[in-house]
Amino acid sequence: MDTTAEKEEILRLLDEIVAKKKLVLVEGIKDKRALAKLGVLNVVTLARRPLFEVVEDVADRAKEVVLLVDLDEEGRKLYHTLSTDLQEHGVKIDNTLRKFLFRTSVRVIEGLGTYLS
Repeated sequence: MDTTAEKEEILRLLDEIVAKKKLVLVEGIKDKRALAKLGVLNVVTLARRPLFEVVEDVADRAKEVVLLVDLDEEGRKLYHTLSTDLQEHGVKIDNTLRKFLFRTSVRVIEGLGTYLS
């Protein structure tokens, strides 16, 4: 897939998240700002809160969440922990966009806007 097609697919997936009003969970405020610039506003950050608080907050707010943490080693560990804990609280994980991003050069969510421009 060429870069143009990758960008189009990312934008399509973001549009789908917005259209379905899915909750998105990201690591930090820079990630949240990057998504806001792309029109994704229903975003929760970890914001230096204990993970159990974040999991409970998300579980109270949504039955499904887009888990969009960075794709580096730390992000992978965090994804595994959050995914497990959220599913134990009955929250379904939508990782369609995350899986697609692994096929691109994007490794940090805050860089998504730059990649798409």
